[in-house]
Amino acid sequence: MALLTNKNETARYIEDNEVEFVDIRFTDLPGVQQHFNVPVDEFLDNYEAGFAFDGSSIRGFQSINESDMKLLPCPQTAYIDPFRNHVTLVVIMNVVDPFTNEPYSRDPRQVSMKAEKYLQETGIADTAFFAPEAEFYIFDDVRFETSAARSFYTIDSEEAAWNTGAEEVGGNLAHKPRFKGGYFPVPPVDHFADLRDEITARLAQTGLHIERAHHEVGTAGQQEINYRFNKLKFAADDVLRFKYVVKNTVNEFGKTATFLPKPISGDNGSGMHCHQSLWKNGENLFFESGKYGDLSDIARWYIGGLIKHAEAVIAFTNPTTNSYHRLVPGFEAPVNLVYSARNRSAAIRIPITGDNPKAKRIEFRVPDPSSNPYLAFAAQLMAGLDGILNHIEPPSPVDSNIYELSADQQLSIKHVPVSLEEALNALENDSEFLMKGNVFSKDLIETWLEFKRAEAAEFQTRPHPHEFELYYDC
Repeated sequence: MALLTNKNETARYIEDNEVEFVDIRFTDLPGVQQHFNVPVDEFLDNYEAGFAFDGSSIRGFQSINESDMKLLPCPQTAYIDPFRNHVTLVVIMNVVDPFTNEPYSRDPRQVSMKAEKYLQETGIADTAFFAPEAEFYIFDDVRFETSAARSFYTIDSEEAAWNTGAEEVGGNLAHKPRFKGGYFPVPPVDHFADLRDEITARLAQTGLHIERAHHEVGTAGQQEINYRFNKLKFAADDVLRFKYVVKNTVNEFGKTATFLPKPISGDNGSGMHCHQSLWKNGENLFFESGKYGDLSDIARWYIGGLIKHAEAVIAFTNPTTNSYHRLVPGFEAPVNLVYSARNRSAAIRIPITGDNPKAKRIEFRVPDPSSNPYLAFAAQLMAGLDGILNHIEPPSPVDSNIYELSADQQLSIKHVPVSLEEALNALENDSEFLMKGNVFSKDLIETWLEFKRAEAAEFQTRPHPHEFELYYDC
């Protein structure tokens, strides 16, 4: 994809590629993309003036008496949609006040932009790079229902371990990954090599640089496709592009993809490990040879801030009740708020990258792909910057398997929240670091707390199907 920077370059690209429509996209507060289409002439005619929409109809945005909002284009995000019959250019927009063009405080993308601006204002660095790894499942059939008298879900997959004894059309050919056995045998146990290739090709077609693709640990179709890092706001854009391409490619094959953190009981959930580093004048500030993990003081303090504020950060990186079904010991879930080189039982891992300073980074393994990436990345950065500014030292690194430590040793380790409500309470009590530089407004945080507490309360007031299994005969 060409990197477009202004209206003239965009108009030329539209003409050269015979684009017919522009798909205007923005993101609601929970992190789901919204869109509408305009003909190219309409798009170019209104490029500077912007595009009006009803903010009261978008989750987490405006009340009905102040519903009018405006969208302005970010041409750097443009790519050709590979799924539309007519040639369509996707362009991500920023939400602004319709009268002043000031950034809208509840626009998630504007939060990520303010986080990058604050980073530069501190003088610590000029660039934050993020490389998220959003895992997902591919299913063949998904059904669910919740009502006053009925509650259930059912999922199925051609490669699910529970189907080894099923009668299948043409006969059961076996070769199904066992529970926790999907990492990563060759076909025919891996049923999705060709489909992953198709997803990868579509992702590359939209401009993402793919690094690897493979089956993940979970049975029934868990996948991972990794692509190259990007600057914070563009990395968040890339997550939403990734989800869009994955879901639509899989849909074309008569299947369904989900980024739900924990769709299967008894097997691994889907995380979104976030690799990150800070740079200044083209130099990676996280590298210093000879220290633990070859981490600089800046990197260690960044980790200290991330661990100190982790519970509040997790309210954004793990924002669903389902998120906390994944954050339990025993499923490669990083529930221990410590850091370590190589150790995947730690919440923050230092990948082994050799002596290449440019490759040095940290990996925060807690987040999951149900999060709004703009808010999740910004929250992590703000916690890390607070650590650097205040020289916050993290706990000593732990190189042993944390799950095998004694009970007394476990007590000395800080752990992630066990519920969404606990994380939201932490955010309410620890939000000052997020509001520095007006990155997260008080209004956004209060709206987030209200919105997510309503979700948690709805979950708490409904009986769970498994409770009938456990307690019906009480």
